[in-house]
Amino acid sequence: MTIRLYDSREQALVDFVPLVPGKVGLYVCGPTVQSSPHIGHLRSALVYDLWRRWFTYRGLDVTLVRNVTDVDDKILALSSGTDEEWWARAYRYELEFTAGYQALGVLAPTYEPRATASVTEMQQLVTTLIEKGHAYVAPDDSGDVYFDTASWPTYGALTNQGLDDMAPAADADPRGKRDPRDFALWKGAKADEPASAAWSSPWGDGRPGWHIECSAMSRRYLGSAFDIHGGGLDLRFPHHENELAQSTAAGDDFASYWLHNGLVAVEGQKMSKSLGNSIFASEFLAAARPVVVRWFLSSAHYRSTIDYHDGALLEAEAALDRIETFLSRAGRRLAGTRFAGVGARVVPDDFAEAMDDDLNVPQALAVLHDAVRTGNSALDDGDLDAAAREWQHVQAMVAVLGVDPLAPEWRGADEGDAHRALGTIVETLLAQRQQARAARDFAQADRVREMLASAGITIEDTPSGSHWSLEQ
Repeated sequence: MTIRLYDSREQALVDFVPLVPGKVGLYVCGPTVQSSPHIGHLRSALVYDLWRRWFTYRGLDVTLVRNVTDVDDKILALSSGTDEEWWARAYRYELEFTAGYQALGVLAPTYEPRATASVTEMQQLVTTLIEKGHAYVAPDDSGDVYFDTASWPTYGALTNQGLDDMAPAADADPRGKRDPRDFALWKGAKADEPASAAWSSPWGDGRPGWHIECSAMSRRYLGSAFDIHGGGLDLRFPHHENELAQSTAAGDDFASYWLHNGLVAVEGQKMSKSLGNSIFASEFLAAARPVVVRWFLSSAHYRSTIDYHDGALLEAEAALDRIETFLSRAGRRLAGTRFAGVGARVVPDDFAEAMDDDLNVPQALAVLHDAVRTGNSALDDGDLDAAAREWQHVQAMVAVLGVDPLAPEWRGADEGDAHRALGTIVETLLAQRQQARAARDFAQADRVREMLASAGITIEDTPSGSHWSLEQ
C-alpha cells in the first residue's frame, strides 16, 4: 500500500512517506472568523476530513491541527463602531464555522488552537528571526517588525517565483519597510485600535501578523518538522509562501508535503464577495439534507474547482438516493440469512487504488456506483452471495467517505420521529394487506398497495415478508 499525493511545492505526484512510521501530522489553515462561513470554507474543511479519514482507514494515526485566526485587521475593522467587542464578534462567527463543520460530519480536529492563545510562541519565533538576521524592527518607532525577504535566498520556492516577480506585500502598513515585499511579523498598536487587541512585546505593544500565526501554532502542536501542510489554493501566495520562508529561516524543517484544495465556482464564475455570488453555509445547508451537501462538496477531485449550478444538489440527492435504496433493499433481503451478521467491512481494491491515488474521489465514486448496480442486479436474480458481497462493499465505501445515508448522524430528531410515525401507519396497512391475501381477498390487497403507491410508497414482497420504502 502506497498513498500518493500531489505536492504543490514539487508540482508532482509523490509517494507519501511519513516522518514517523504509522503516524501523520497534518496542519490545515483554518478560518479567519470575521464573518459567516461560505461553501468554500466548508469544502476546504471537508477535503482534509476526507484525507484524514483515508489515512485512518489505511491504519495511520492522524494528528490534525486546524487553527482559528481570531484577531486580524478585518475583525477589528468590522467590529469598530459597533456595540460588539472584536473578540465577541470573532467568537460568534467561530461558532458558526463549528456548526457548519458539524452539520457536514467533519470530524473535530485533534487540536484547534486560536491565534490569541499562542502569542507568546509567535513572539519567540519573531525574536529568533531577528537574531538570525532575517527580520528587523521598523526604524520609525511604530513597533512593527518585518521579515526581510531579501535575506532568504529560497523565498518564492513554494510558488516558484523570483523576488522581482512578486507584488508588494499588502498585509501591513508599509511605514517602516526596507522593501515593499517584506511582510509583517508583528504589528505595532495603532491609536484607533482597541487596547484589548494589543499584547506587550520587546518591540512595543501590538499584535502578530497573520503569517507568523500558523508557523508558531504548527510548531507548537506538531513540532518543528511535520508531514503535511494543507489549505485552500488561494493561500499558496502569499500566506503559505511566507509561512515556509519564516519557518525555515528560523531553522525549522517545517512541512514535508504541501496540499492545496481547489475553490468553488458558481455557474462558472469564481465565487467572491465582489461579484456578489457568495453562498453562505447556512443557506446551502438549508437547501438540502446535510449528507447531500457533503456528497456534492466531496464529489469533485479535491484539487479541482467545483462548480455549483442550479440542479447540482438535486443531482447529488438522486445519486445518494440510489445508494440509500440499495442499502435498505439489501438489508431487508439479507435479514435473517447467514449474510446478516457480517464481519469487518473492507472496501474493494479498485476503490482503494483510487483513494491511494491522490484521493481520487470521483474514480472512487464510480466504483461505488458500479457496486450498487451490481448489487441490485444480484438481488433481482436472487444471487444472495453476490448481493451480500456488494452490500458489504458499499457499506464500507460510504463509511470511509462519511456519506452513509442510513447512519444515525444524518437523521435529525424531527425526521426520525416523522419516519417512525409513518412506519407505524404503513406497517398497520401492510398487516391488513397480508390478512386480505391470506383470506384470498386479492381485490382488497391490491387496494392497499395502490393506496400506498399513490402516497409514494413502494411495496416489495420477499420470502421474508413485505417491505416498504419511499419512492426515489
